[in-house]
Amino acid sequence: MSNDLSSKNSVEYNEIISIIERARENAFRVVNRELISMYWEIGAYISDKVKHSGWGKSVVEDFARFIQAKRPDFKGFSASNIWRMRQFYETYCGNEKLATLSREITWSNNLLIMARTKTEEARTFYLMLTQKNNYSARELERQIDSMLFERTMISDERNKLFLKKNTGLSALRDSYVLEFLDIPENHKEKELRKAIIANLCDFILEFGKDFTFVGEEYRVQVGNTDFHIDLLFYNRVLSCLVAVELKVTDFKPEHLGQLEFYLEALDRDVRKPNENPSVGLILCTGKDDMVIEYALSRSLSPALVADYQLHLPNKALLTEKLRELKELADVDTNENENNHK
Repeated sequence: MSNDLSSKNSVEYNEIISIIERARENAFRVVNRELISMYWEIGAYISDKVKHSGWGKSVVEDFARFIQAKRPDFKGFSASNIWRMRQFYETYCGNEKLATLSREITWSNNLLIMARTKTEEARTFYLMLTQKNNYSARELERQIDSMLFERTMISDERNKLFLKKNTGLSALRDSYVLEFLDIPENHKEKELRKAIIANLCDFILEFGKDFTFVGEEYRVQVGNTDFHIDLLFYNRVLSCLVAVELKVTDFKPEHLGQLEFYLEALDRDVRKPNENPSVGLILCTGKDDMVIEYALSRSLSPALVADYQLHLPNKALLTEKLRELKELADVDTNENENNHK
């Protein structure tokens, strides 16, 4: 009886802890929002003084010393940080949406995005992603280092036909960076799988924070035979199971048949009535885009093929590739518009 009471009390105590945690999180957001708003107002003031009153670095440095002498308890008002407040204001003052988003993330993350992105499109991407996933500065820096924006844009452009067929594939990309895995270039599937499990937090960061891990070598029984899915995840936003098959070779069309079989088994025997159809990803060392197009064009299963690399991508090459894809997309758009005239 006492054990039952203790168990019941534990549940109730955890509910109270959840209330406390939510309140603390909400309080942090309010404080952070006010802090960023203060930096915004100071940035606007400094920007105006620079434009209309001839303020320069020497004036701002004098102002910083004044604050330090007058109110030593005020932290974060060095001359360099005050100049960043001006940059912050001037970066977002013409875009109300981004100005609002910037108040939802920490100052350190705002500084990272301002310093490491060159376009408004990239800033929008990282602001929204950071706000949605509540990234720490380390996590955000890793995403920028791995060029997640460029990779996502390239993936969406390459896979746009498949995404139209099944929106459940929108959570997947056609390329993944696994620089955090401590395995040799020539490795076996088992080594790759075990390394991913050993570095699951980093893999989830790369794969997407909406994914939760279900199991490795997940067993599905069809008839009298057991089959094992390399990795099984669940996506909370899409409300579906996600099967990942690992291949340490280039993609081969027969890989897709295996994955489709697993997706059918998951949907028949594992998926719950309230969940959406399962989706699948083949993660391989390389792929031929034409082979991928042929393999997936008639497939009715929601599946994508992605390659992975064990080092951070070459920034110049990835940027050039994104530029080329955008130019091709613009040409296709113009041709379609001309055909409809």
